[in-house]
Amino acid sequence: MKHSSCEYIMWNGLPVIRKEIAVSMINDYGLNQKETAEKLDITPAAVCQYLSKKRGRPHIFNKIILSEIKLSAKNIIENGNGYIIPETCRICKLVKKSTEHDLFNKI
Repeated sequence: MKHSSCEYIMWNGLPVIRKEIAVSMINDYGLNQKETAEKLDITPAAVCQYLSKKRGRPHIFNKIILSEIKLSAKNIIENGNGYIIPETCRICKLVKKSTEHDLFNKI
């Protein structure tokens, strides 16, 4: 059965986007793993797996997308987890428009 683009990205791309947002929250904004999990409404174990590269592979290398992910992390930190879905969708749209979309086809 053929899956829609959004369904495919939901299963394969969303973990990559979440990982990058979590990493940004920790590395760029100084949150710890528990705070990051609370902000993203995920478990601390998921954050640990993102950091240990057990979940959310491969890595996004596009500098424009990474800067937008950093902005998304900031927006979620400052405005609460009600911003998770809009920010994730925004990043997903950017990824789909870029050559980085090929990254999700290689997962």
